[in-house]
Amino acid sequence: MNHLSVATGEPIVSSAPIPRSIFVYGLLGLIPFIAPPLLALRSPAHAGFLAVVEIAYAALILSFLGGARWGLEVARPVPRVGVITLAMLPTIAALALLLGPLLVPLSPARQLTGMVILLAVHLVWDATARGLPAWYPRLRGMLTLAAIFGLMVMAGMVQKAAEGVGATTV
Repeated sequence: MNHLSVATGEPIVSSAPIPRSIFVYGLLGLIPFIAPPLLALRSPAHAGFLAVVEIAYAALILSFLGGARWGLEVARPVPRVGVITLAMLPTIAALALLLGPLLVPLSPARQLTGMVILLAVHLVWDATARGLPAWYPRLRGMLTLAAIFGLMVMAGMVQKAAEGVGATTV
């Protein structure tokens, strides 16, 4: 799939390499998605706290992704209102999931799963959008799949822990 340059409107070849610094920082950004489940395996008593850390980080990343799309859009000669509006939604939705337990019963496992859904929806938007660097959907695909893996593993761990607590107290 060819994408168009934001600056020139010219097609960008989809095999363009991901800039090394962006790739390295992207990989480093996965640490807070992968480390909590690994740490929880080592210290199950801290799984709840580690789930909160991962939920908060997912919310930050969703806000970052929305900001990246906002920034690309405002660089256009005539920013599209629809894209600007959509770029705000990841931040708002992630904040709602982060703060949800203050308003309604919402388990950490459901919060983590909600973050997975938000990341997946954002990935679809990025993968199908025009005007992004050709390498961007590939980068987002790799990073999002790894983040989703970490979130789902953590969701499974806290769900299993919650079921174990419920089984012993009944």
